[in-house]
Amino acid sequence: MKCLVTGSNVKVLGKAVHSLSRIGDELYLEPLEDGLSLRTVNSSRSAYACFLFAPLFFQQYQAATPGQDPLRCKILMKSFLSVFRSLAMLEKTVEKCCISLNGRSSRLVVQLYCKYGVRKTHNLSFQDCESLQAVFDPAVCPHVLCAPARVLGEAVLPFPPALAEVTLGIGRGHRIILRSYQEEADSTVKAMVTEMSIGGEDFQQLQAQEGVAITFCLKEFRGLLSFAESANLSLSIYFDGPGRPAIFAIKDSLLDGHFVLATLSEPDPHPQDLRAPELQQPAPQLQAHSTPHLDDFALDDIDSYMIAMETTVGSESSRTLPSTSLSPGFQPHCSPGSHSEEEDDTEPSTVPGTPPPKKFRSLFFGSILAPAHSPQGPSPVLAEDSEGEG
Repeated sequence: MKCLVTGSNVKVLGKAVHSLSRIGDELYLEPLEDGLSLRTVNSSRSAYACFLFAPLFFQQYQAATPGQDPLRCKILMKSFLSVFRSLAMLEKTVEKCCISLNGRSSRLVVQLYCKYGVRKTHNLSFQDCESLQAVFDPAVCPHVLCAPARVLGEAVLPFPPALAEVTLGIGRGHRIILRSYQEEADSTVKAMVTEMSIGGEDFQQLQAQEGVAITFCLKEFRGLLSFAESANLSLSIYFDGPGRPAIFAIKDSLLDGHFVLATLSEPDPHPQDLRAPELQQPAPQLQAHSTPHLDDFALDDIDSYMIAMETTVGSESSRTLPSTSLSPGFQPHCSPGSHSEEEDDTEPSTVPGTPPPKKFRSLFFGSILAPAHSPQGPSPVLAEDSEGEG
């Protein structure tokens, strides 16, 4: 594999790497016939990100040496990020960037050609790996928002950098609400809640019902927003309900970007502020000493958003990411061992009026060898719930 990036596209590539570094510690690099794919996933399997750069993005692009199969590799994110650490330096001094993959020496070579004839060469070791793919389909999401990244970037600007999660919802009059999410507040200290409201006229597409709301991690969202703003792109958000992954997508003639983030499975603690009057219903109180549901996976119906690692048989030539939706009525069967695992993680009994503890639904991953003639989609592999990053 060999590709050459020139001009302002070098900074665009660097910005993409910075966005991916907000999610995972490892970078999956795979040259395809339809472009160079950069992917990552976080350790808790609750966030996945992918950038696909089309061949036209490069001045020169060769996916594989003639007569050889394309290589794919996995490298440490910190190693690759160190090459593009200073975006200001890339813009001012770097004229072109050459990336080549040598399977015999197990080295990923990145060369920066700077002004005045200066050339910087970085030799990064890598590991052979399977193809990391996310199985999702934005078309099945009932709610869609699309707006210039600048609009959403200005909306999240007031939120403090240390804020972990943010709630996105549709309020009265189809106004888009962004509110800082508070897991729990001390009764003696009033926590500050920041809320931003955006009119529907600022959105290029608004297809969502009033009252719906999801909560996701702000750090990863800011990473994609920063990239989309620098490239002057619009950001599309596809989502369903709490506990089901949300898909954030950007698209251009030269690149595609998809971020899939897990959402909190617990409902919004202040749903009455988002719903229309006729949708407001009192939430049932959880009685003390009540026993939580053991089969928590069956409650969220997230089967159509299964995430899987696929080993592709033959060459991959499709630019669009594979999408598979399982039947809505299918419910994963948990073995007795998985039940005992969930019992250990079961939340303790809560006192009425106490906010429920935060709980992210971990996305699902598995190692799958999918024959080309297989009519069925990838079989799900259950992963533990995670409260880690993502």
